[in-house]
Amino acid sequence: MKKVKSISDELRAEYKRSDFKQLERGKYYERVRASSNVVVLDPDVAAVFPNSAAVNRALHSLAEVAERVSSRTSGSSRPARVRRSGAEVDLLVKKLGQAMDKTR
Repeated sequence: MKKVKSISDELRAEYKRSDFKQLERGKYYERVRASSNVVVLDPDVAAVFPNSAAVNRALHSLAEVAERVSSRTSGSSRPARVRRSGAEVDLLVKKLGQAMDKTR
């Protein structure tokens, strides 16, 4: 039979309230908030990705493709019309598929 633990809101006899400082609510809130980067996905997008690793892989692949495309069009003051070859599109689709397959 399990022992039932008694839950008490009182300090044990060996502790004194004077041993503890006054607590400050939210003391580290700003520090934690500044160091975290939480992104909330729409439910339909979240359903595609099983975990954060899958999202990160897909975004890395997308950033890589975007960087390659932008490096081709830099130097022009006018927005460039990007034309991708079939091979580039196939590569992008393949990379995104691989990123998603690794997490399943």
